[in-house]
Amino acid sequence: MPRAKADSAAATLLAALCRRIRRDGAMPLDRFMQACLDDPVHGYRLKPQTIGADGDFVTAPEISQVFGELIGLWCAVVWAGMGRPAPVRLVELGPGRGTMLRDALRAAKAVPQFLAAATLHLVETSAALREMQHHTLQPGSRGADQIPRVAWHERLAEVPAGAAVIVANEFLDALPIRQLLSRDGAWCERVVEATPDGDLRFAAGPKIGRPDEAPPPDGAIWELRAGEDELLAALAARSAPHVALFVDYGPAGPAFGDTLQAVRRHAYVDPLAEPGTADLTAHVQFSVLAGKARTAGLAVDGPISQGEFLGRLGSAERTARLMAANPVRAAAIEAATQRLMSPTGMGQLFKAMVVRSPELPSPPPFG
Repeated sequence: MPRAKADSAAATLLAALCRRIRRDGAMPLDRFMQACLDDPVHGYRLKPQTIGADGDFVTAPEISQVFGELIGLWCAVVWAGMGRPAPVRLVELGPGRGTMLRDALRAAKAVPQFLAAATLHLVETSAALREMQHHTLQPGSRGADQIPRVAWHERLAEVPAGAAVIVANEFLDALPIRQLLSRDGAWCERVVEATPDGDLRFAAGPKIGRPDEAPPPDGAIWELRAGEDELLAALAARSAPHVALFVDYGPAGPAFGDTLQAVRRHAYVDPLAEPGTADLTAHVQFSVLAGKARTAGLAVDGPISQGEFLGRLGSAERTARLMAANPVRAAAIEAATQRLMSPTGMGQLFKAMVVRSPELPSPPPFG
């Protein structure tokens, strides 16, 4: 989107949000995020180009094909551990441009029985990204010569019943969050309000009580993500065996703090300044997610760091083979894998966690 057009869209959405707030009152953060992402005219998810060097952010599958290839082989191994059900629903939540699945399916050709059993289901709400996924995964595109039948869905609950292997890379972080702000020994809803000048700002909303026995010092922030509950309920409702892998960024243990971030053109920006023009995300609280999953009757493995997860799946060996086959690009291939594995970067910040049917064994590398 040209800069002038983006500025106009942001101003229009800003004005609309201010009118809505003045009419209905200050807006909880999750409703603000939802409006910025999914406004039917100026929402961020309508943007045609959000991922990659020419977009706003880059994800692991776009950095190195090793990521998707290891995920593809992992899916095939998990399927075998489930007893090789046919059909099996191979599901990706938030598939981006389809890059990870393209690489995953190319690697999974080593297990042709898995591909023969698989039907592919993509959970995606963005029409622009669905079009990109269709192009990436159509038979005959690079590395996509053996693609199972593809179906798109708005949410996981729409995926047909049956055994399922589900993968979600940087999906949870994009689910809107609420923020609770500690004030005078109680929690307040953190809200977005309109200023007299027509801008937006954060404020403390109404008190909502004390959700724990010992609230933290004034100013501490606790983040909640209701979308996780809907997702876990959909998983728990599936009667057939299923394994879901979540790879995302955030702490392994409980943590306070404001993790809301807005990214545009690969740089952090003010999340309130130009609504609809930036990707809005927040850290995943993996210990909270694990507790919710267990309460829903699901089994949990992990979390472990992304570096450990990929390393134990064979990232070094796969990278070495790629470097040997592509000596001209060897340095770039090695650097890309190192970016995924670095203990001071993605390798530690990102975590991998599995949520599964309790009757299934822990999949590798957790078991």
